[in-house]
Amino acid sequence: MLEALTGAGLAAAAGMNAYIPLLVVGLADRLFPGLLALPEGWAWLSSWWVIGIVAVLLVVEVVADKVPAVDSLNDVLQSLVRPAAGGLVFGSSSTASTVAVTDPAEFFASNQWVPILVGAAIALAVHVGKTAVRPAANVATAGAAAPVISTVEDVSAIGLSLLAIVAPILVVLGLLLLWLFGWSLWRSARRRRNADLRPATDRHGAG
Repeated sequence: MLEALTGAGLAAAAGMNAYIPLLVVGLADRLFPGLLALPEGWAWLSSWWVIGIVAVLLVVEVVADKVPAVDSLNDVLQSLVRPAAGGLVFGSSSTASTVAVTDPAEFFASNQWVPILVGAAIALAVHVGKTAVRPAANVATAGAAAPVISTVEDVSAIGLSLLAIVAPILVVLGLLLLWLFGWSLWRSARRRRNADLRPATDRHGAG
């Protein structure tokens, strides 16, 4: 149960930023093996080479996601990366031993693809919500909201990733707060956009 909550929290974080949970998982296994011990088949995630590459990609993602218009293009490019990252972190958070990818027949026969698929689905759901809210907020605020929302998403991804590892039982609360934030932001952006599109006579009264 706790492993599933850990995986769900990490996958949801990947839906906001693909590289933050990957970096957290890699560093946690490398620096704090008692806190998170990756199964043998996933040990490559804590390789310094992988950690370094993910860190560089994270810097690029953080910068691109804070520029209006560029953030929407980045979301399109990340449509495959974020679900893939969600599948990786969900699969790696399982305590079950993982067979090598070089043996796909055994991999699928053992049903070890299931947590990867679940993680990808969770990350995709969060990603779709993110890509739906961001353009509406950008239009409603003339792009001013992009860096603010992006920063909130980055902080949320970090917090959710750490929470998933340290206190997975609280992941449910974190996901609920994340959903409430996204829903309220979408409603506010939609309300502001509708007000801007309303004719001036409707907003200020005739005469």
